[in-house]
Amino acid sequence: MTGRKVLMGFDVTADSHTLAAYRARGGYEALARALESMQPEDVTQEIVDSGIQGRGGAAFPAGRKWQGIDPHDGQPHYLIANADEGEPGTFKDRWVLEHDPHALLESMLLASYALGVRHAFVYIRGEYDRPWRRVAAAVEEAYAEGLFGENILGSGFSCDLVVFRGAGAYVCGEASSLLGSIEGTRAYPRNRPPRMTVRGLYQAPTVVNNVETLASVAWIIRNGAQAFRKIGTEKSPGTRLISVSGHIRNPGVYEVELGYSWAKFLHEDCGGLLCNKALKAVIPGGISSQVLTGKDAKVLTPGEVEGLTLDHEILRAAGSSLGSGGMIVIAEGTCMVRLLQIMLRFYRHESCGQCTPCREGTGWMHRVIDRIVAGEGRPEDIDTLYHVARFNDGTTICGLGDAAGYAATAMLDNFRDEFEYFIEHKRSKFGGNLECQ
Repeated sequence: MTGRKVLMGFDVTADSHTLAAYRARGGYEALARALESMQPEDVTQEIVDSGIQGRGGAAFPAGRKWQGIDPHDGQPHYLIANADEGEPGTFKDRWVLEHDPHALLESMLLASYALGVRHAFVYIRGEYDRPWRRVAAAVEEAYAEGLFGENILGSGFSCDLVVFRGAGAYVCGEASSLLGSIEGTRAYPRNRPPRMTVRGLYQAPTVVNNVETLASVAWIIRNGAQAFRKIGTEKSPGTRLISVSGHIRNPGVYEVELGYSWAKFLHEDCGGLLCNKALKAVIPGGISSQVLTGKDAKVLTPGEVEGLTLDHEILRAAGSSLGSGGMIVIAEGTCMVRLLQIMLRFYRHESCGQCTPCREGTGWMHRVIDRIVAGEGRPEDIDTLYHVARFNDGTTICGLGDAAGYAATAMLDNFRDEFEYFIEHKRSKFGGNLECQ
């Protein structure tokens, strides 16, 4: 068991995604109570008091983001659920979209009520066909029951929702790029300030929240902020959905109480590593979070990593983060040079090209790692990778260029001996293996 549950506390069945099944679990009761007895500010305050942090990467307090909008300022406001889950190794929001879409919809109605939103959006990754169909069907059910549209539940509150399907660009997972996609312009990240809560979609105040963050709102309003705070740790309350992949016996999506033992999670809940191999490394939160473990004295050993707990503060202190919730488990015998090649190929392909350091830097790093893997590496290539990665840091509008650099430097810091071996011997120390053998 991975602790108490907020989102996965029910048995998934063939119809668990339907409105009837959701209502049987108490669905839309929180909305009815909020519309009847709570002011918009009360809903926001409950989210502030819960301490829930964003579940999409940065872990910014959701309530503080909501407080950036005045629901009574007379302007149009927008709410967007960011379901553009394109981070490699991350598929936890897909579970919500497929199995409990009404939890997201009820939570979006509560958030819209709190923020004075009349038009809300669910922005779904283009490749997510089944999740898109599930959410679209749930929206139809909700409209048919008067849960969206005019005068919802006779309260005088009105809200419409559009399910918007992206076209497959990873950069649209960045909140400001997503706005351009909806508006029909090129999906480029935008400079801030102004913050999106000041000038966002169609130049109006906008809140963009991750699917998991938003889907937790209904539970918080139904059970109370203090009930949520009793789960997890003092500084990291609640749970996290973690999608686990890689060299692990039981891959999948797990809901983990924050503060839970990493060793227990890997070896008991996830069944341990494949092929009876030892742990070599873990990427804890999608490839934009830095790899943990290695042989250098400055970094954690595999045993020390297993001694950690799954929460924001501990992982931040260890030099990484829970990020997007995409945990990739890597067993001994894996070639980290080839793994970095795949990661850098992804970043080069997904760079939108707006910022020169990212556009050119991701290309440079990928060409250098390609040369190493082809057996044509030079001793100075390691320093070149470091130089380009550090030049990217802090010089781009969004974090994609930074993330590519962090991926490279973390791999080099932890596994430099593998890169040196590959360059000297023109072959992998581990036969180029990525599979568990």
